[in-house]
Amino acid sequence: MKLAVTVAVVLLAATVAVVTSCTPADRDALLAFKSGLTEPYLGILNTWTGTDCCTNWYGVSCDPTDNRVNDIVLRGESEDKIFTQTGRSGYMTGSLSPSLCSLDRLTTLIVADWKAISGEIPPCITTLPHLRILDLVGNQITGAIPSDIGNLQKLTVLNIADNKLTGSIPPSIVNLNRLMHLDLSNNQISGELPSDLGKLSMMSRCLLNQNQLTGSIPTSIAGIYRLADLDLSMNKISGSIPQQIGSMPVLSTLNLDSNQLTGELPVNLLSNSGLNIVNLSRNGLDGNLPDVFTPRTYFSVLDLSFNKLKGAIPKSLSSARYVGHLDMSNNHLCGVIPAGFPFDHLEASSFTNNDCLCGSPLMRVC
Repeated sequence: MKLAVTVAVVLLAATVAVVTSCTPADRDALLAFKSGLTEPYLGILNTWTGTDCCTNWYGVSCDPTDNRVNDIVLRGESEDKIFTQTGRSGYMTGSLSPSLCSLDRLTTLIVADWKAISGEIPPCITTLPHLRILDLVGNQITGAIPSDIGNLQKLTVLNIADNKLTGSIPPSIVNLNRLMHLDLSNNQISGELPSDLGKLSMMSRCLLNQNQLTGSIPTSIAGIYRLADLDLSMNKISGSIPQQIGSMPVLSTLNLDSNQLTGELPVNLLSNSGLNIVNLSRNGLDGNLPDVFTPRTYFSVLDLSFNKLKGAIPKSLSSARYVGHLDMSNNHLCGVIPAGFPFDHLEASSFTNNDCLCGSPLMRVC
C-alpha cells in the first residue's frame, strides 16, 4: 500500500513538473534568440537559465493554461529596479534571431530602446498568427519592412520607429484591419504612401515623420474615423492638402511641416474645432488665410511659418477661444495685425519677415 502511494506521489509530481514548465521547443527558441544578443551591463539575459523559461526569465511570460511563451517584453528604457539601481539605461548589441518565429503562440514582442541591436527584421515574423504587439523602437535595425506584414491579422500595435529601415511601406500593410497604432517615424523609408491607407479603419495614431516619403497625401486617410494623430512631417511629400482632412471628426494633431506641399489651405482645416495642434510650416502653401475662426477655435499650436501665404491676417482670429503658440512668420502677409487676444501675448517673431504687416507687436507703424 505504502509503495503504491509513493509511486502515485512521484507520478503526480512529475505531471506537475511537466505542466508548470515551458515546452522544450519554446525554451530552445528563446535560447537561440538569446545567443544572437549581447547585453553587457545589466545581466538581464543571465536570468535565462534552467529548464523552465516561464519562471524568472526576465521579460518572458507564458500562458498559464498550456505554458507556451506568449510575451517577450524587453525594454532598454524602463522603471524596473534593475535599471533604477544601476542608474543607467539599456544597451544591447546583436540581431533578432529567426528562432523567434518558432514561438507560434507569441502575442507580444517588445525589444525596444536598446540602441545598438542591428540586422533585419526576420521576414518569418509575419507567420506568427497570434501577434498583437510588435515594438522594436529605438534600435539600429536595417533592411525593409517585411513585404507580407499584412499577414499579421491580429496586430494592433506596429512600432518600429527610430531605426535605420529602408525600402517602401509594403502595400500589404493596409490589410492590418485591427491596427490602432502605427509608428514608422525616424527611419529612411522612401516611396509613396499606399493610396488605400484609409483601409486601416481602426487606427488612432499614424506617425510616419522623419523619413523620405514622396508623392501626395492619400485622400483615403480622411476616411479613418478614429484617427486622432497624423504626423507626416519631415518628408518629401508634395501636392496639396486634401480638403477631406479638414472634416475628420476626431483628428486633434496634424503635423505636415517640412515637406513640399503646395496649393491653398483647405477652408475647413482651420475651422475644424477639434484640431488642437496644426503645424504646416516649411512648405510652399499659398493663397489667403481663410477667415473662418470662431469662439470654438482652440489651438495649442498653429504654425503656418515659412510658406507663401498672402493677404491679411483674418480679424476673426481674435474671436478664438484660445490660441497658444502662433507663428505666421516668413510669408507674404500684409495689413494690420488685429488687436486684442491672442495677438496681445505674442512676440514679434510670430510675424517677422512678411511683406507689409504692421502694428503691435511689430515695430512697424501702420
